[in-house]
Amino acid sequence: MSAVPSSSLSLPALVTRLRAAGCVFAEDEAELLLSAAADPADLAAMVERRAAGHPLEHVLGWAEFAGRRYAVDAGVFVPRRRTEFLVTQAVPLAPPRAVVVDLCCGSGALGAAVVSALGGAELHAADIDPAAVRCARRNVAEAGGLTYEGDLFEPLPVALQGRVDVLIANVPYVPTAKVGLLPAEARVHEALVALDGGVDGLDVLRRVAAEAPRWLAPGGHLLFEVSERQADEAVATVAECGLLARVVSSEEWYATVVVARMPVLRN
Repeated sequence: MSAVPSSSLSLPALVTRLRAAGCVFAEDEAELLLSAAADPADLAAMVERRAAGHPLEHVLGWAEFAGRRYAVDAGVFVPRRRTEFLVTQAVPLAPPRAVVVDLCCGSGALGAAVVSALGGAELHAADIDPAAVRCARRNVAEAGGLTYEGDLFEPLPVALQGRVDVLIANVPYVPTAKVGLLPAEARVHEALVALDGGVDGLDVLRRVAAEAPRWLAPGGHLLFEVSERQADEAVATVAECGLLARVVSSEEWYATVVVARMPVLRN
């Protein structure tokens, strides 16, 4: 693609360039790029990256999520707006001074958003992808939390076992055979480990569910997102691990969330 001349970086010219590249919301994107660029050369580079198919959030360096802006570095999973529905489900379940864990945290926006909505909580976030961890450390630190690099629960402090009130796990749930059908912005520019959930999309979830009872406090909750067609199998998976599960859905957000509770044992 040809470079954008610095003399052609007016708003109308940017809109035309972005629309030609297939950007549906070209007007809004052009205004965001104009406001974010440090100078004309920076703007030209940002426009070319966006026109080449890079996610807008990677180009800007941030994503709008749950009413706040969170840093999102190149290559890191972009928090989806539909996942804001998970936030609305998690917040009312948290007790005062809650312990919140965000597994497969990506940018850390999900855990940070939950804690911000709570007005403060003990937050721990973990991801296996080093690039995601570097990004998440900034977002999670701003929420007063800590970030760890490693596979699922492995890097978390052992002292958290039996203490987690809200465990949010935005696990990858796209079946391997369908990853290639994702929009190019995702399959080309986001880490495969954040997208590929195995043959039926539930491989990572099974591992989370198997270990969750060891980490959840009595009455604590595990929440995760799945597709509508995976909901029944996901509920059965967590039920086999001793959790009490239900499905909540939103047509507005086009989101399906499984909410699973750790039973409270009574004498």
